[in-house]
Amino acid sequence: MRSSLQHPARLVPLAFLATIAIGTLLLLLPVARVGPGGADFITALFTATSAVCVTGLIVVDTPTYWTPFGQAVILVLIQIGGFGIMTGSTLLGVLISRRLGLRTRMIAQAETRTLDLGDVTGVLRLIFVVTIVVELAIWAILASRLHWHYGETMPVAIWNGLFHAISAFNNAGFSTYSDSLIGFADDWLFLSPIMLAVIVGGIGFPVIADLKRQLWQPAKWSVHTKITLLGTVVLIVIGTVTVLAYESAAEGTLTLVSLPERLLDALFHSVMTRTAGFNSVDIGALRTETLAVTDMLMFIGGGSAGTAGGIKVSTVFILALAVWAEIRGETDTTAFNRRFSTDVLRQALTLIVLASIAIALATLHLLSVTSFPLEQVLFETISAFATVGLSTGITASLPPSAELTLVALMFVGRVGTITVATGLALKQFQRPYRYPEERPIVG
Repeated sequence: MRSSLQHPARLVPLAFLATIAIGTLLLLLPVARVGPGGADFITALFTATSAVCVTGLIVVDTPTYWTPFGQAVILVLIQIGGFGIMTGSTLLGVLISRRLGLRTRMIAQAETRTLDLGDVTGVLRLIFVVTIVVELAIWAILASRLHWHYGETMPVAIWNGLFHAISAFNNAGFSTYSDSLIGFADDWLFLSPIMLAVIVGGIGFPVIADLKRQLWQPAKWSVHTKITLLGTVVLIVIGTVTVLAYESAAEGTLTLVSLPERLLDALFHSVMTRTAGFNSVDIGALRTETLAVTDMLMFIGGGSAGTAGGIKVSTVFILALAVWAEIRGETDTTAFNRRFSTDVLRQALTLIVLASIAIALATLHLLSVTSFPLEQVLFETISAFATVGLSTGITASLPPSAELTLVALMFVGRVGTITVATGLALKQFQRPYRYPEERPIVG
């Protein structure tokens, strides 16, 4: 039993479960909810899971249902979930003892995806510095904008700025405004810092560490850094162009606004699909085509070992290259003069298949217990699994069994990829024999 608990692939989900349990208990306290009595169990569990898994899906309105204490609990859960429970505990060990044991390094490695155990200490320090610097900078910008431009009192502006800075960097999508960020739909100076925080938090700390070492030497960047950055740029551009095209057409949400606002809202929506969850337009009013594009972008998600969810950019990029190599009849899958091992290809394929199965099963269940159309249900399940938090507005209307299904999906989407990827990497073994080869007919 002890050896089982020491396995990093098991410790990560156990730590997340423990934090969700504590968060649920705190949100059940009467002091956490506006009005008499405390929140019901499912509401508290759903909110705590969404916060720890940095998703942003909500079944109640955050600013009107939760008290300042409840909102503070949510904010702390977001910070813990985004920072990584294993990363945080290991960093604490670094600050106290100035050294790491092997087991602690392996636990942190499972969360940060560092390839060398010797790099863990440096990566953890970098995570801490980047988190603090980015959140403080975004906090200052947002608070100033809210106070001087929108007339919020300084204490209110400071709180709302802090909440959105932490929520944005951790790709959580929780907001202290009932309509998310629709009220800032034409404000480049407010939405731009949000987008910057989302991108920095979502590309992953291995990429940030690589850029820190050799920012001005792209040729020396790792293949992971190159494919993550390239994939991120490509997906943001594709998302912006498609949203702009569809929503500028007849009956689109951007038809009646100015061109600069169209560009801003299309870009903002594209960036938020990387698992951030804020919205500056009404998601329920989007065209079916836009919802389909959003589904695909949410499913892909952001970079590995960051605050983003989804199956990750590198996973999709690797499999796309494998398909291209197969079409060209090449035996090796390559990128940037490097060849990917078959182990990596199998792990990427496994993650996509398991993610698809989880989403399909959850979608079938929601369809069986609700009367919502497929496009809305599928959007909801992908948003939950990819820890995005965008919704067409059906979350609060779901029955308890559907809410619990989304709870499980958010948890699996946040820690499942970590667990599966780590488990696959640590479970490699070679049989002392090989069976005769067979070639079944494909297609």
